[in-house]
Amino acid sequence: MRLLSRCLSVLSLLSLLSLAACGSGPKAPDWQMEAKTAMERAVAAYLEGNSRVEAQEFARARSELSSTGRSDLMARAELLRCASRVASLVLEPCAGFEPLRPDAPAAERAYADYLAGQLQPQDMALLPAPQRAAAAAGADAAALKAISDPLSQLVAAGVMFRAGRASPAVLQQAVDTASGQGWRRPLLAWLGVQLQLAEKGADTEAAARLRRRIALTQNPAAGSKP
Repeated sequence: MRLLSRCLSVLSLLSLLSLAACGSGPKAPDWQMEAKTAMERAVAAYLEGNSRVEAQEFARARSELSSTGRSDLMARAELLRCASRVASLVLEPCAGFEPLRPDAPAAERAYADYLAGQLQPQDMALLPAPQRAAAAAGADAAALKAISDPLSQLVAAGVMFRAGRASPAVLQQAVDTASGQGWRRPLLAWLGVQLQLAEKGADTEAAARLRRRIALTQNPAAGSKP
């Protein structure tokens, strides 16, 4: 399984655990290392389309975090899980976070509202820098492309889509990002949106091309010769 390779990739989304593993300080406690690894694997598995592994790894991360008794860390883990779903256009309530909301820091509450498309303007400054820039830019595909972290970029695109502000350029950027990372689940989701638009616009050539690409992504054997 491809792990998310940089300390500033997924974990930077919420500064999840302030992990010493990304620095040169004292050795991090075992729970911290285990939680970091499990969260990385959970998010990677989800984006690659492996729900079984994602559930197993997230349960492991929750177990490690619960040993600290810190609701703020658990809230961040739940938000990270929900962010991977927004990136894949699974636009459902972040159910795991809501029971933790009363004890969550203001930044985590703002991020939850952002994922739900309910961010208050006065809370924009509480967002992580990549999401803050994207939120301020509205539906600007160039601002989306300027986000260096692929998952943060897809999360921002998902929020734009949820708000009805995802232009064709935003859709294409999301497709390119998911494809470049080899993330099957969000790739299929964003290709599906493009297909709907092509069918709505009666663009039969584009629709046929998108169906072939979707079929290939779902089943690698679809592109092989008999």
